[in-house]
Amino acid sequence: MKKKFGLKFFKPTESYSGNWSILEEKDRTWENMYRGRWSHDKVVRTTHGVNCTGSCSWKVFVKNGIITWENQQIDYPSCGPDMPEFEPRGCPRGASFSWYEYSPLRVKYPYMRGRLWRMWKQALAEAADPVAAWASIVEDPGKAEAYKKMRGKGGHVRVTWEDATRLISAQLIYTIRKYGPDRIAGFTPIPAMSMISYASGARFISLLGGEMLSFYDWYADLPPASPQIWGEQTDVPESSDWYNSGYLIMWGSNVPLTRTPDAHFMTEVRYKGTKVVSVAPDYAENVKFADNWLAPNPGTDAAIAQAMTHVILNEFYRERREPMFLDYAKQYTDMPFLILLDEFEGSYKAGRFLRASDLGDASQHAEWKPVILDEATNEILVPNGTMGQRWEKDKKWNLILEREDGMKIEPALSVEAHGAEWQEIAFPFFDNEGNGVFKRPIPARKIRLADGTERLAATVYDLMMSQYGVRRLGSEYEAKGYDDAASRYTPAWQESVTGVKPSVVIQIAREFAQNSLDTGGTLHDHNGCRD
Repeated sequence: MKKKFGLKFFKPTESYSGNWSILEEKDRTWENMYRGRWSHDKVVRTTHGVNCTGSCSWKVFVKNGIITWENQQIDYPSCGPDMPEFEPRGCPRGASFSWYEYSPLRVKYPYMRGRLWRMWKQALAEAADPVAAWASIVEDPGKAEAYKKMRGKGGHVRVTWEDATRLISAQLIYTIRKYGPDRIAGFTPIPAMSMISYASGARFISLLGGEMLSFYDWYADLPPASPQIWGEQTDVPESSDWYNSGYLIMWGSNVPLTRTPDAHFMTEVRYKGTKVVSVAPDYAENVKFADNWLAPNPGTDAAIAQAMTHVILNEFYRERREPMFLDYAKQYTDMPFLILLDEFEGSYKAGRFLRASDLGDASQHAEWKPVILDEATNEILVPNGTMGQRWEKDKKWNLILEREDGMKIEPALSVEAHGAEWQEIAFPFFDNEGNGVFKRPIPARKIRLADGTERLAATVYDLMMSQYGVRRLGSEYEAKGYDDAASRYTPAWQESVTGVKPSVVIQIAREFAQNSLDTGGTLHDHNGCRD
């Protein structure tokens, strides 16, 4: 029986289908494809770049210079007995990255919008100078509108590198001649993706005299509070620190998707009792892990943050005056610094920082030294750590609240109890209702400047409390309560914008702040940053 089967399998056999027949070879060469699939010459350690910046370590198996398959490395150091391990580190995008590498859809050449390409070729034929050719397009309203209105509709054609660089060069030179180099703004791939591409692009824009934008402006997921308050760009703990958190808010980031290799730190910390909140307009992957899901109307989540800030400022800064929050604000934020108020349509508006140079300080870089009001002495002082002190020689640049003579400084968060008068201040708003201003009361103190003039000044803290309508004076312009929907930034106001119940926003704001007090600050707000 075995002999008969073997002869039939390996020898040509004739198959019949109705009146038709075919002679088939029943060999097993087709199996070589599967055997060769896993053969390789060497194993290379590398990572991949799919814009999550996880930089997971992968073993890449190479055959004749071609990636055949990949597998995760398993040699990350241990985190110790009290932390989950990083292993296995990787995600399906990394496991299939070789498909992207050799995909016929991978962009390898420059492309240009077809309508613009035709205009450009015609302009070059009519004008020998490429800059003049570009001017003939961009300065013609009809031509400019014709190619710009095609944006987002595809229609790209492949061009040569010479064609692409020639057009870009003409555009740059035209803009520099007509408007100046500072009207050129650019960004490059993020450093975590390609340091060479980032450095070369940044160097080019800088030498050109243009404005170098943050690469986060590319995909718009930078938490703006980080650079605005601390001057650092997402200088935050690594993802494993989520496991040390007592309260997690996922806001603007779908962690299982954007931080796939690290998401387990978020899912596992829930076994320790950590609460997880998700702010997402859609039912995303991370929502299923959340104890509370806040689903605002798309593009309105900023109103939730504003309402939460209103609650925290009112309850933890004004009513309870929590020392941990107040002390942190005095030492590590710009809240105690004095701001000059400018006259505006019969009231005032926020101006610039009051500087040491305004008060006659002749020390080095005095124009770069903002000042604070000392609570105990009622003096206006320059605290440690200002920008001007950063570049002074033989100075200790730190945030220790003391003067050069060693005396302690106690910054005043508000000028309210320091000879202030209540004034009316206007704040701008930009939303789906349009642009405009609204008014609030603010305490302001008169400051005599070195030139003999007097100006009103308030602290950044005063500005925040006034802008958010926290009730301090009892004015009609302040919020009457959380249910005051007519006052901007209250929980009731945000409901009209986002559709989220005010009670939920109040609850999350209280829990978030209280957890910070109870745990000494072990909470995290993961809002989009991928580093």
